[in-house]
Amino acid sequence: MAGGGGEISFTVKFSGRSIPLSISAESTVEDLKSLLQPLTNVLPRGQKLIFKGLRPPPTRLLSLIRLIPGDSYSFSDLGSAGKVLPDSEALKASGLTNGAKVMLMASQGLHQGDGPILKEARSRPIRRSSNAGIAEKQKMAVSVDKTRLDRWKATGVVALAECNLMAIPDEVWACGTSTRTLDISSNSVQDIPSRIGSLTSVQRFMLSANGLSDEAVSWEGLASLKLLTVLSMSHNNLTSLPSALGSLGSLRQLDVSNNKLTSLPDEIGSLTRLELLKADNNRISSIPAGIGDCCALMEVDLSRNLLLQLPETLCNLRNLKALHLSNNGLKNLPHNLLKACTSLSTLDLHHTQITMDFIRQLEGWEGFDERRRLKHQKQLDFRVASSAEFDEGADKN
Repeated sequence: MAGGGGEISFTVKFSGRSIPLSISAESTVEDLKSLLQPLTNVLPRGQKLIFKGLRPPPTRLLSLIRLIPGDSYSFSDLGSAGKVLPDSEALKASGLTNGAKVMLMASQGLHQGDGPILKEARSRPIRRSSNAGIAEKQKMAVSVDKTRLDRWKATGVVALAECNLMAIPDEVWACGTSTRTLDISSNSVQDIPSRIGSLTSVQRFMLSANGLSDEAVSWEGLASLKLLTVLSMSHNNLTSLPSALGSLGSLRQLDVSNNKLTSLPDEIGSLTRLELLKADNNRISSIPAGIGDCCALMEVDLSRNLLLQLPETLCNLRNLKALHLSNNGLKNLPHNLLKACTSLSTLDLHHTQITMDFIRQLEGWEGFDERRRLKHQKQLDFRVASSAEFDEGADKN
């Protein structure tokens, strides 16, 4: 066994993976769980570490362990009588030796992001119509009859969702400045060309569920849409957003949920008219301080990401009414959030490290509590009548 201040090298087995680790023998089991969090996406309080030993665990203990479906474990995997390592115990006192194996069991729901990291990353499938023939899929555009083109020009609404498109049809460009709404969502369009900037009157642009990559979007062209108020790019394959996003000064709603984003650009602070930001179901690990300059924000959804902390500048969002933060690795909140955000009435912290006991100790809790109860009064009346407990917005422990 490693002793003193030396390191112990061992393997953690989780969901079919073997994770090699080296950590100081002086570290506690709680320190080990914190180290495992970014490697597995499982929150520390959702982890149960079972130490490998020399003999199989008793039948009674086996009945308490819920194995992960699809994985098989032997008695040697489960360890010495299935010893569960307590958080406060030092690793040097737990019996761990170099080369040991530790089993990680994850509680359902207690993870950050969209779930535990498995053997292979899985992208979210994009639903598309299945009745398109091979010849139809090979077309680079679809023909649009003159009647439809005239209707687009008259109404300003170009509706092309779920049309099995591979590219934006030429007829769209023919609409020119008549176009106010362009919906090409749920297609297979793989190129948003710089020509998009010629549609200078566009106010609503929906291009979700196209499988778009970063290179497929001409942000220079998008940045030319100075009247754009709604931009939906959800369910694509975007990994980053460029600084050009900050040029969309009229933007009121931005939906970039269900992508592969790892961050938001600093220039997001230039979107001073932005009221709704949906960036849930990504891989975002930090939020830029500039978000505090988005003074019109009323609802922010950052749930199912990899956030460990939030910038103090969130306290500048005086119009913020709803903040969704579930399934992140958060341990605390900006200390002045409840006091400064005087419009906040919805705060979702489920499946984070933050509990209701923590929230109740924050300055400004009383005012926030009153606002959320007023908002949900009808819901509360129904739940009281049915003897159901009011969900306060975070886990109880």
